[in-house]
Amino acid sequence: MPRDANGYGAHMVDSQGENDNRTILDVLRDLEALGYSSQFRPLVDRRVECVACGQTSPADQTVLRELHRLEGCSDPDDMLAGVALACPHCGAHGTAVLGYGPEAESVDVDVLGALEDRRGRRD
Repeated sequence: MPRDANGYGAHMVDSQGENDNRTILDVLRDLEALGYSSQFRPLVDRRVECVACGQTSPADQTVLRELHRLEGCSDPDDMLAGVALACPHCGAHGTAVLGYGPEAESVDVDVLGALEDRRGRRD
């Protein structure tokens, strides 16, 4: 798996259809093994909170490093994205679980759409 200069995965990942039996827990465990050990929380107004430092940032200033889309095995409408993020304040690398699709909470959809996508970039 390609890694950036800091050793973190920095490539485009979209697991839709890649491995239908993966769960969100599998994705989070894999990301943690790559060094994404902190957590992020979506907030209203397209903001993200870094749990490591407690700072909030606009989602478009929070760096998206990986994205794994999953659909529920028993319910395809159960659509989740496991994302690997980097905090613009403290540099912490962590994850968030965001819903997408017609049944998702608007806060998740807004944040997911606004994240600064740097998948595949080394900066």
